[in-house]
Amino acid sequence: MISDLEKILSTNVKGMKKSAIRELLKLTKDPEIISFAGGLPAPDTFPTEELGDIVQEVLKNEGDKALQYGTTEGDDKLRELIVENYNNEGFNISLKNIMITTASQQGLDILAKIFINRGDKVLVGLPSYLGGIGAFNAYGADMVGIEFDEHGMRSDKIEETLIKLKSKGQKPKFIYIIPDFQNPAGITMPEFRRKEIIEIAKKYEILIVEDSPYKQIRFEGEDQESLFSLDGDGNVINLGTFSKIFVPGFRIGWVIAHEDVLEKFIIAKQSADLCTSPFVQKIAARYIEKGLFSKYLKKTIKSYHEKRDVMLEGFKKHMPEGVSWTTPEGGLFLFVTLPEYMDAKKLFMKAVKRKVAFVVGQVFHCDGSGKNTMRINFSYVDKEKNKVGVKRLAEVIKSEMR
Repeated sequence: MISDLEKILSTNVKGMKKSAIRELLKLTKDPEIISFAGGLPAPDTFPTEELGDIVQEVLKNEGDKALQYGTTEGDDKLRELIVENYNNEGFNISLKNIMITTASQQGLDILAKIFINRGDKVLVGLPSYLGGIGAFNAYGADMVGIEFDEHGMRSDKIEETLIKLKSKGQKPKFIYIIPDFQNPAGITMPEFRRKEIIEIAKKYEILIVEDSPYKQIRFEGEDQESLFSLDGDGNVINLGTFSKIFVPGFRIGWVIAHEDVLEKFIIAKQSADLCTSPFVQKIAARYIEKGLFSKYLKKTIKSYHEKRDVMLEGFKKHMPEGVSWTTPEGGLFLFVTLPEYMDAKKLFMKAVKRKVAFVVGQVFHCDGSGKNTMRINFSYVDKEKNKVGVKRLAEVIKSEMR
């Protein structure tokens, strides 16, 4: 092994960090640990038998194409089906506006690759999705955190930040927003806030990146129109994925954008992996064509809704005074805030010893704040383990409170 490895590494690699969530998950391999840590769909929802039949069907009828290289843009049938779904939601897009990616994480990586130079400003929420923070950090972004209120990222803080940066001759490359059942906070941004941010972005000529992997997992409340459709001028890039609403193992996501922007994504993807697996794309397309996906999604929503309610009931019953949490209308997560003097990172190791795990909230804050917060996933474990895990977590918190 060469002795000067560190000296020859690229600047980008030196800026990369291990995923805090993936590292924490290594500590939760013990089967006795009840894990609220990962953003994992429930395995018992996966339609294994139906997919098994479709795999055979695809191999029999389209094997020559399914097992061959595909186009960078993605399988035409799958893209048509996704476009149809989005147009029913008011998007007004065509095939020239969509590219399939290897899950939405690749979309985030390509986004950073084509827009970010080292030192460029990017506006993100406090808190924000760790995968986005990691992708932007890898390309040297200088992330500026925007405070939340009960409606998500504060539009007044966005404009204040833009004014300050403009006075210094600086302009962010984009505003990164997770508007629906935000990861990790679980908050859904209402339409009035979305419109405020769109107007601010237009005023300062800044792109908006709308990362929306959970939008279809709604339990209650009113569906909110997407930033992409509210904008209508090509200033919003929308990222989607099947990882949370279908099967994460397929690693199928997509980017929806103005055709001039999408062209840059296509070029960048060509140098990354040429194409996303045509095989899994054709399986997914056939599953949707058969009308199975809509039925599957309804069952998944019902299951997650019940699990969320069980968790909220457990929180109300067991959590001590001074602990607060969000009540998401959908998605996979709720966010817990402990008293300010408490450190969730220290609490984590004690929780693992008590056979329960969560994700420390600080990792979702680009400025290192959020030490007294934690993200809790309610979709993965069954309802009985959910109850037991919440009780254990409450006991650990109580033991650490002054």
